[in-house]
Amino acid sequence: MERKINPVLISWNVTRACNLNCLHCYRDAGTREEDELTLEQGKKLIREIAQVGFKLIVLSGGEPLMREDIYELINYAKDCNLRVVLGTNGILITKDAAQKLKLSGTSRVGISLDSINEKSHDEFRMQIGAFRGALEGMKNCQEAGLEFQIHTTVRERNMSEIEEITDLAQNLKAKAHHIFFLVPTGRAANIKEEELKALEHEKLLRKIVEKQRKIKIELKPTCAPQFMRIAKQKGIDMRFSRGCLTGVSYCVIIPNGDVHPCPYLPIKIGNVKEKSFIEIWNDSEIFKALRTKEFGGRCAVCEYEPICGGCRARAYFHNNGDYLAEDHWCLYQPKALRKNVINHRDRREI
Repeated sequence: MERKINPVLISWNVTRACNLNCLHCYRDAGTREEDELTLEQGKKLIREIAQVGFKLIVLSGGEPLMREDIYELINYAKDCNLRVVLGTNGILITKDAAQKLKLSGTSRVGISLDSINEKSHDEFRMQIGAFRGALEGMKNCQEAGLEFQIHTTVRERNMSEIEEITDLAQNLKAKAHHIFFLVPTGRAANIKEEELKALEHEKLLRKIVEKQRKIKIELKPTCAPQFMRIAKQKGIDMRFSRGCLTGVSYCVIIPNGDVHPCPYLPIKIGNVKEKSFIEIWNDSEIFKALRTKEFGGRCAVCEYEPICGGCRARAYFHNNGDYLAEDHWCLYQPKALRKNVINHRDRREI
């Protein structure tokens, strides 16, 4: 049965150009592509996104501040009644840029910080000064009265630092700390051995959910939808209704106009230069498949599926391209399967 479509959040990677060369970049960013959406094509896309009913748009890249018309795009999205969030490495947020972002209608800025250690962050971002630049960008946002949150990509090398980064985020007066679990796509495929394994994944999610009890800022694991199951098990209220939104309430448009289910799931569904985004969102067979409950393995019978959904990108990369397969990074054994095991044992004893 197809789920009710409830558009909430959408990402547009406005450019592939970037001032960094981060080891994990899902977009393999660096150089601007010639076929990126123009200003007018971008405005048409924004109008259609608003018409579909999305409420929030994340403009990212690459590095979105390397796009000269970024402030005009932000202002246009605001005029279309969209809440605008900018995803950036923070280095280009000068005092002047922070003021422009505020005046153009940016609601919040997400700035990447992957370690409390300057050297570790700079090595991951492949740029000396990236750590100090990110902190300076946060300071400039704060002075401009512009909300910001911290984004961290978690992998084996920095998983022990996550709670400390959360504490730092709170001390810096960030509004949230969003924690992105590494998925081996783009350049991250070169460091796939650093992807958290199932037990590490579960333990860290439990720490994050428990941390939410103790702090005021919002914590949000991404590409780790099992946090919703853990929060429910622990009786902790979260403002989110579902872990993985891919194709149901969320999708991404990459710089050339291709529509993908999420930034980490590189399946082309259509291109907004060739077909309206409205038609792609409403009529795509891939989106329709993601809006059913016909997932494979444990996800198919899990009682937490309605609030979790499993990570569709991780299913894709670990099940030979089957994005509807189970997310085997989850350790949970659904009740239906436990019951079957018990019944089987009972029959054996009888």
